[in-house]
Formats: sequence, C-alpha cells, structure tokens
Amino acid sequence: MNPELTTPDTPDTPDVTVTVIVHNDAERLPRAVESVRRQTHATIEIVISDDHSTDGTPEVARALASEDPRIRYLRLPRNSGGCSAPRNRALEIARAPYVMFLDSDDELTDNAVELLLSAHREREIDFAMGAVVRVREDNGRRTKWMPHLVAEGRTVVGIESEPRLLFEHLSTSKMYARAFLDRHDLRFPEGIHYEDQLFTAQAYCLAKEFTIIPDAVYRWHIAPFAATDAASISNQRDRLDNVRDRVRVQHLIDGFLAESGHGALREDKDYKFLKHDFRMYAGDLPYRDEQWLNTFADIMVPYLETLSPQAYARLPRTERVVLQLIRERRFPEARLAARGLGRAVAPRHVSQDAEGNTYWGAVLPPSDWSRRELNVADLELDTRPFRSAQFRHEITELTRGPGASVDLTIRTYDPGLRLPVGPQRASLLLTPGRRRLITPFRLTPVRPGVFEGHVHLDLTTAPVPHHGFTGVRHPLLRIEHQGLRHTAVLLAPLTFPTLTTRINYHSATAPHHVTIEPEGRGPGRLQVRWEPVGVTARLVRPVVRRVARPRVRKAARLVRSVLR
Repeated sequence: MNPELTTPDTPDTPDVTVTVIVHNDAERLPRAVESVRRQTHATIEIVISDDHSTDGTPEVARALASEDPRIRYLRLPRNSGGCSAPRNRALEIARAPYVMFLDSDDELTDNAVELLLSAHREREIDFAMGAVVRVREDNGRRTKWMPHLVAEGRTVVGIESEPRLLFEHLSTSKMYARAFLDRHDLRFPEGIHYEDQLFTAQAYCLAKEFTIIPDAVYRWHIAPFAATDAASISNQRDRLDNVRDRVRVQHLIDGFLAESGHGALREDKDYKFLKHDFRMYAGDLPYRDEQWLNTFADIMVPYLETLSPQAYARLPRTERVVLQLIRERRFPEARLAARGLGRAVAPRHVSQDAEGNTYWGAVLPPSDWSRRELNVADLELDTRPFRSAQFRHEITELTRGPGASVDLTIRTYDPGLRLPVGPQRASLLLTPGRRRLITPFRLTPVRPGVFEGHVHLDLTTAPVPHHGFTGVRHPLLRIEHQGLRHTAVLLAPLTFPTLTTRINYHSATAPHHVTIEPEGRGPGRLQVRWEPVGVTARLVRPVVRRVARPRVRKAARLVRSVLR
C-alpha cells in the first residue's frame, strides 16, 4: 500500500523542506505547523508526515493543507511505532535542497529557517545546527539544551576536532543539505527508538564541515508529569523495551564507528553514554522494584562491560559508585547511592581495608575493578571544609500532628566523622516566598557517625506573603558547628500518605491548600506544595502576576528614578 499524499499546486521549488511528523496529536499539530508558516524566510515546503493517526489528526492536517499551498499532507498506510518511518517517507518526496525535521509537540523559532539557511549559503557545509530551548509545560520555564556546546558560532571541520558534540544528538536542531544525506544514503533506522542518536552520530562522522550558530532555532516542549502513555519516548524510562532500544542503538553506533574508521571516538561516545544515557536511568533507580532492576541489569550490564575504562574514569565518583553497584547487582545499595546523585549526599556507611582505603558501603569490594570504582577517597569525607562536608539526612518516620503540622524523626549519617560526639544544633529551613521558616531541633548521637532528632514542623507559621504563594518547596536541614553552618537536602520516605489541609494565613485573608507529599522523582525529598484558594486565587494572584511582569517592573523602576 502506498502512502496517502495530498499535494497542492506549488510549481516553484522551495528553498527548504520542513517535515513535521505526527501521530495522534491533533491538538498540538497546528501549533507546530504555525511555527513553520510564520518563518521569516517564506520560500519553504511543509510536509506533514502522519504515522497513521487514529484520532482527529488527519482532518486537522488536511484543513491546514487547504489553508496554505506550501503544506503537503502525507499519511502512512500503517503505524510504524516510531519517528524514523514518517521522516524517511517525507524525505522521499521532499523537493528542496535543504531539509529540517520538526516533531508535532515542538516548535521552530520564527527565524530558524533564515538563520540556518544563511549558514549554508555563507559556506559549503553538510549541515548547520543551532541552539535548542527546552520549555517546561508545567511552569513555562525555559532553558537551553547543552548550552556550552552552542555558545559560540563556528564551523567544525571533522567531529574529531570536537568530540564533545556527540552529546548534542538531536536531529531536529539542524538543517541538512539534501545532497549530503543522499550521497551517504543517510536515513533514520526504522523499527527502533532513539533513532536520533544513530542518525546524528553518523551525520557528525560523515560530514566534512558543519556550522554551529548560537541562536535558538528549536523549542523543545517538555511535559515532565505527562501520563505514561502520553509521555515522549525518552521519558518512558520505566519501560524495559525502552532500555533495550537504547542499548541496541549504542551497539549500532559502535559498529558504525568501527566500520567507518572513527574508532578513535569510542571513548568519547562511551563517556557520553555513561554521563547522559545511563544517568537518565540512574536517577529513577530508587523507585524501581527488584524484578525491574534484575531485568535492567540483564540488559545493561553486558553492554557496560564493553565500555572504555577511560570513560568511567571521567565520571564523578558518585556516578561511578552507582554504576558499579548495578554491575555487582547490589540493588538496595544502588538505590541508596542513586538518591545522592548531584546532591552531595554521603553514603550511610563506608568500609576500610588494611591499607586504610575507604570504600562506599559496609562491605569491602570483591575485586580490583570494584575497589577502583567504589573507592571514595576523592569525596574527602573526613577532610572537606565543614560548609561543603557530606552528610546524609533521612526522615525515618513521618506522622501527622495537630492542625497543619507534622512530626518528623530524622537520622543523620556522618561517615567521615566530622561532627563531635554529643548533641548537635540543627534547623529545618522552609521558604515559601521571600521569608524563611526556621524550626530548630537537636540531633542526638546514636552511635559514632549516626545522629537522630525529632522536629515538629507547623506549617501555619510559614511566612507566606499576603498576596499568596504558589509553588513547591523542599525543606533543607542545617547544622551549626563552631560558628559554621552546613545546609543539605532532606530525604523523605519514597512513599507515604499525602497530607493536605487548608490554612487560613494572615487572619484568613490569604487561604491556601497546603500539601505534604513525597517528591516522587529524583532523590525523593520531602515536598511541600502551596496553592492559593478563594479571593487570593481569584483576584489577588492575577493582579500580582501582572504587576510582576518584566515590562511593568521596568516601568516602575523608571518612575521611581524620575521621582527621585
């Protein structure tokens, strides 16, 4: 069966073909297509490539094509289950000498085509790439993807000169010369996810020259709390098929590097896999059960054994520890180690051998490799300055108190024995707005290197602003010792009943719903969430948001300066 193709009468050859792939995304498709239609360079072709949607996408796509002669609608006869087939089918009918790829849930910036096409016209290159802006759907926050790689405009002659660019593996941030793709028969691998990684690695290696521009060309919309079925492929990390595909793609990349004469890139590519791909799974390990972890190790460990030792050596120690614990199938300990990634959280226990070497965990490592990976001497647990020392603070018991309060039992682990024997002054810090709630308590020694304390946290005393507060905060724990302060994250039980109550702040003029819950991702901190209700939500907060806009604040500062 051939794909359905709607082709308007467009005799002129476009400069650029932008392919918009879609599957069951009728709601967001118009936004993506509109971002292409409003490009400052208008001589373009838009191919909507539909992977056999079963919702209202076909009707929406045909309506869009009827509105703009530059739009062509291509519908695949059956669903392929991935991004590769719709992109490849669109490439077969693309008429322009340059091509770009766009996903239906994302957007191009208004001048993306103009900027990337200018790079091609200034110099004969195989592709041009720009910056990607990640947009959080839940809060609108915008951040650049891999900003250090695209901060400076330049032309790269051969990927070997900048192998770190392997981290930027998105196909959608680039404009390719069609002749380059055809010359190398470069297409997306079908029947497998993470196709971008193989396609982009091949493009980097095959390109003689490519240009990087620092301007944003792509808006990548992120929905971190989307339902599992609606989440993007990369966010479906709980699915073991996801793990299998990611490892399978790495094998394909490794084979390509060896066959194409780019074996010298293997260490950099292995480092990228450990630092980026495996790291994505590592943060979720605390939330995985034993059965999942066993299958994960069955898939992952054989591949980890093939990676360059030099790539491991480039990782931070905490990441090397998690990797080694997975390789040794010490899953409970791997979960504990993963909760500290990126948060300077100490291990609960360390062990020492006869030579005085210190290792992660209560058991001495069984092999030379294990000793090398689990040696935590570089964490300087016993010598770091107090402000940057590593402790581990865990809530071991959480119960609801009277009113809007909770009682917490907190255990602090000090494996470097930085704290003296005896009670320690500690505080719980919580900041809903600009002012901080400080709740002091004491940590009492249980045994060397372990302390325990009890704290009563009353959320009615939180200094919420009169105009209300919307947001999430994670309490911090502060220890004071010899005039110095140390502040660190507070880990909560991974699961416990959510506690929600209404608090009438400021004599009931600023009522809020306040929720205490587990973080549910990452390290698993204690999480407190505020949501204004009543008049505060309906009237006060909207006014405050308008006043807080940058233009309003700038005008207010200008008025104040004039009045002076």
